[in-house]
Amino acid sequence: MHNRDGVGIEQIRAKSIAEREGLLPGDSVFSVNGHRLNDSIDFMFYRNEPELNMVLFRKGKKMQVKLLPAEGEDLGIALRSFKIKRCTNNCIFCFVAQLPKGLRKSLYVKDEDFRMSFLYGNYITLTNLSAQDKKRIAQQRLSPLYISIHSTARPVRNALLGSQRAGDVLKELRFLKENKIRMHTQIVMCPGYNDGRELHKTIRDLYGLYPYVSSIAVVPVGLTMHRRQALKPVEKEDAIKTIEMIDSFQRRFKKKHGDAIVYGADELYIKAGLNFPALKEYGELSQIENGVGMVSLFMSQAKKISPRLTALGPQTKKKKFLTFTGMSFYPYFKKFADRLLEKENINVNIIPVENTFFGKSITVTGLLTGRDVLRALSDKTDGHECLLIPDTVFREGDKVFLDDISKKDIESALGIKARVIESTPEGLVKGMEALSEDKR
Repeated sequence: MHNRDGVGIEQIRAKSIAEREGLLPGDSVFSVNGHRLNDSIDFMFYRNEPELNMVLFRKGKKMQVKLLPAEGEDLGIALRSFKIKRCTNNCIFCFVAQLPKGLRKSLYVKDEDFRMSFLYGNYITLTNLSAQDKKRIAQQRLSPLYISIHSTARPVRNALLGSQRAGDVLKELRFLKENKIRMHTQIVMCPGYNDGRELHKTIRDLYGLYPYVSSIAVVPVGLTMHRRQALKPVEKEDAIKTIEMIDSFQRRFKKKHGDAIVYGADELYIKAGLNFPALKEYGELSQIENGVGMVSLFMSQAKKISPRLTALGPQTKKKKFLTFTGMSFYPYFKKFADRLLEKENINVNIIPVENTFFGKSITVTGLLTGRDVLRALSDKTDGHECLLIPDTVFREGDKVFLDDISKKDIESALGIKARVIESTPEGLVKGMEALSEDKR
């Protein structure tokens, strides 16, 4: 279905070709070179021509505009966001369903939109694709897509998705393969459902679609204390057995293709108490946002940061900085901080924060709440120059925790200046440098 009046323009960049030709925020782009627009992806697809004949509406009045952009020139048009398709599955492990009441409404939104998968790497299950959606994916080569598989056995997958209408996922994947769409897939492992032999079968089935199934991530189910379903958590023995299976597949795949293809999430190695693979074993880090290879990347970056540290002035090295992290990452971050103190005389005090909001089993930094951070740091600020807050605890750059505690709230409650930093070794150093510049 096309938008009846086109897609609204939200912003026009100053001095762009769009501004020169008189386009305004509030105009609606109806078509480009005769192609009706449904959303911003259609615009991305049809705008790459040397001549763009656009039909627009302004306050109900139809207009025609011709743009002749230079090669590679940005048009300067930002369109309004499209309405996101919602998920109608009832996954037994759904994290949104495990949230407590009283959080901001946006946190309870479950999206299931192939456009968000293409644009932002959001995972979809393919359970709500219409024939028109599939045709569009194929025609516009919307690749790669990020797909939640969980199991290739239909009864198991339907049980995990809480839906009997899910259909045959392998059939959908074959369609995407036939149309040369690349796929990054994930398996949320739930002991008793899709582990062991079921996991082995799913990995084998997905490998049969390689190279279009470009990666497979195995992620342990995350369970909060607010869950309604009685699910078994992934224990140490489960994690060890799963990593052994992944290792076996990886050896075979690398020997044949030079590509590991299947990867375990960092949390599996932490639960198993095993060393992480070397960074090079993660290939292109295509599932880094899924918690696959994050620790190895951080530790690799930490080893290369020495020249930047040496350049820090003596005044910076006299200061004492405070930061925090989730329980699972703490040992690795602490190792980096110990090296900073020993080798460079830079004092960064890292506080591990236990998650009492979602439950102690949730150990990642990105799911910490402001209240838990305040609780952990309430008596730790004395003598510190600044609190460095990792950006992963905030949502979409709005500097607000999951429980709506803001950066300003943290500063006021703790009585310390706070600075948001990128969650990397370089981000930490930049945060310290910026503070030194502020003092000049």
